[in-house]
Amino acid sequence: MEKQQILIVDDEEINRAVLMEMFQNQYDTIEAENGEDAISKIEKYPGIVLILLDIIMPVMDGFAVLEYLQEKNLLDEIPVILITSEAIRDSEDRAYAYGAADVIHKPFYPHIVKRRSKNIIELYKSKHNMKMRLEQQERTIRAQERKIRENNEFMIDALSSVVEFRSLETGEHIRRIKYFTRIMLKYLMKYFPKYGLTQAKADEIVRASALHDIGKIGIPDAILLKPGKLTQEEFEIMKGHTTIGCEILEKFRKDQWDEFYQYCYDICRHHHERWDGKGYPDHLIGDAIPISAQIVAIADVYDALVSKRVYKDAYSNHAAYDMIMDGECGQFSPDVLECFSLAKEDFFNIVEVIQMFSFT
Repeated sequence: MEKQQILIVDDEEINRAVLMEMFQNQYDTIEAENGEDAISKIEKYPGIVLILLDIIMPVMDGFAVLEYLQEKNLLDEIPVILITSEAIRDSEDRAYAYGAADVIHKPFYPHIVKRRSKNIIELYKSKHNMKMRLEQQERTIRAQERKIRENNEFMIDALSSVVEFRSLETGEHIRRIKYFTRIMLKYLMKYFPKYGLTQAKADEIVRASALHDIGKIGIPDAILLKPGKLTQEEFEIMKGHTTIGCEILEKFRKDQWDEFYQYCYDICRHHHERWDGKGYPDHLIGDAIPISAQIVAIADVYDALVSKRVYKDAYSNHAAYDMIMDGECGQFSPDVLECFSLAKEDFFNIVEVIQMFSFT
């Protein structure tokens, strides 16, 4: 078994010899005669477990070595014991401020130096092992969380795909809604911090957006697949997909999904609400509409406009944009419209890319 390495830094050869004699049976000792030489040895020997460091040396002193170790973030990995003839309190405080593990004053007792050194090496080894275990635990937890997210994503996609298979006009609608929602949230986070969105919350809203039309599972085929404009009575039934979706979600609710469930519920129920209260099903007004639902609402309207349906042709990107901005598709909040304006080119690009691939 290879011995651990200790670096002894002192400009006095006799001091280095004394320290090397003390440790040579248990450790491999490396010596340096000044701070500059010490840094060279630190870079050359990555397995050093302890540095015994003098303060007053030519070329480069001990504090300069401590500063180097601090800049390189090495003091958490390599403990440093200052062994010095100085008995100045300020120097000792300065050493601890840099992150030195201990300070021993000359003249010293060999058995004290050896005991302190051994204790510090073991302490740092234990700390390192604990850090490695914690990092491994964190990696395991992240892997488990990733697996859970993947499973959740699979279930969400499976549920939303049921709607795609039933509705002739849905197609890739859900996928595009997720794209548009993500873009809108990017601008909302950047320019409207008052909503308190984080990237983690934005990711959950994007996932939840896939379930916005899940309630269409409960709409009769005669209405859902009707190749033409709905009558007022049929439209009233179609509007029920918002509340039917919430009833479906309630059956899948899990306690650990509380925040995600809330996003799903809000989007499913309120993505047809409008800023002026003329939406449905609850006729919410203004900020009473959850921001997640507001974002998905404008994404949903835009996608419906630029997509071909059995009862209409697709509008151009510019025409769809103008219709939304002019309030022809219901009123949206000023904040959401500003984000939509900022996202204009992104939306156009997504539609163009999808159209390009649909013809290949």
